Amino acid sequence: MEQAPGRAPQPSVEQAATMTATGVRGLPEVRAGDDVAALLLAALTADGPLLDGDVLVVSSKVLSKAAGLAVTAARDDVVAAESRRLVAERRTPRGLSRVVQSAAGPVMAAAGVDASNTEAGTVLTLPHDPDAAARDLRARLRSLGAPRIAVVVSDTAGRAWRRGQVDFALGCAGLVVVDDLRGTPDCSGQLLEVTERVLADEVAALAELVKGKTGGVPAALVRGLAALVTEADGPGAASLLRDPASDWFRLGHVEAVRAALGARPSAVEPPSVLPEPVQHRAARAATLALHGAPDLAADPAYVVEAVDGGALVRVRVGDAFAGGICASRLRTALWAEDLTGDVRFDVDSSTVEVHVRPA
Repeated sequence: MEQAPGRAPQPSVEQAATMTATGVRGLPEVRAGDDVAALLLAALTADGPLLDGDVLVVSSKVLSKAAGLAVTAARDDVVAAESRRLVAERRTPRGLSRVVQSAAGPVMAAAGVDASNTEAGTVLTLPHDPDAAARDLRARLRSLGAPRIAVVVSDTAGRAWRRGQVDFALGCAGLVVVDDLRGTPDCSGQLLEVTERVLADEVAALAELVKGKTGGVPAALVRGLAALVTEADGPGAASLLRDPASDWFRLGHVEAVRAALGARPSAVEPPSVLPEPVQHRAARAATLALHGAPDLAADPAYVVEAVDGGALVRVRVGDAFAGGICASRLRTALWAEDLTGDVRFDVDSSTVEVHVRPA
């Protein structure tokens, strides 16, 4: 994201010299209707009271449990209900895996629906308004005597370009969310053009180092960031979500090709995360290319045969014009399968032949 024309440089927030992150231990298993703020304050007494400028990072699972968001239903059904937009889907040995825009806002695997650390037969959904959950928890803590603090509701997600998962700020209240450095000079005097430090995510990731996933520590106290704690609740983590116009990765590459070819998401089976034969991938590409294709027969006949090192796709079409359309769509669909092909058109039989091989 580039600096907007005419935008005045914004001062950077004060850099913390030192900070600490401490896991909040002693919290009981949270159940529907529990007062999470009271439970946190009780658990924090062992390490002393909260101080002005502290940041409490709380796993979203705790707030979901307290809000009664455990659901007794098939996980796939819950994921579908919590999904607002499909980004990508793949077949795995355990079933269908989806990355979607969740009802909570962020793009996440399985809409953030979680089956870990829950009662058998249940899954847990995210708060639909995570920033509101953070504001409510902050207000409740203040009503119980807490000083000026910030609350970050954290969750876990993958990253598009890197392996594994990391915690991020799902919701936030009372914390400077972004340190916008665009228009400010670096140490060499060069103006920074795109740098926006997402402080809320950095705090959530720091807290995860002391919370962990299996130790039963769902909250952390981060101290030393008083310069980032604000009196107002602030814009929250929702302000970090990209609008469609600035989202370069709105769809997975397979889904983008399918959308460009005019196919519904359910028209063709998703690819597998495991290796698949070229013939199988070529057949899927042919199904996609010919599904609802304009200027082709409603159900054009095609055959896919295995050949040495690849496959041969044959499609009967009405004329040379339809053959050109067919060949173009086939090569586009093959690209999404990491395949390529050499095209030949047999005039006598009006048949498109594509010799398919790995790209």
